[in-house]
Amino acid sequence: MLIFGHRFIPSESFYHVLDIESISNTPPSSVIHVEFSEENLDIITHAKINQIATSIYAEDITQIIYASSLEASFIVVDKELANSAHKIANEYLFDAKILVLVEDETEIEELALLGVDGVIFSNAIIKINS
Repeated sequence: MLIFGHRFIPSESFYHVLDIESISNTPPSSVIHVEFSEENLDIITHAKINQIATSIYAEDITQIIYASSLEASFIVVDKELANSAHKIANEYLFDAKILVLVEDETEIEELALLGVDGVIFSNAIIKINS
């Protein structure tokens, strides 16, 4: 299981960007993070063209499928979607890893038993401005 942002485990950070210009303010080879929306398709497309690893926050099953089709490296979902997202990713053999947004380490065990790819604590997502 992948774990991002836990105080015991060193991990890379994800950089939440609001526009393409913000990407230049992230460290080299970093993972950019965006919320799925039609307004962010330019950022997602730019990242894909430039082979920048991308994490996409998805709020529903349709957005999960879109994120996979847009070649996200990671798809971040809330705990309520974890089981469905995991099943869909396995059924359709997603390349993206499903990460569940967690606030407390007590959630890790339950999510591990579901078989999700990993968890991400909110402190692992750093907001970047242009």
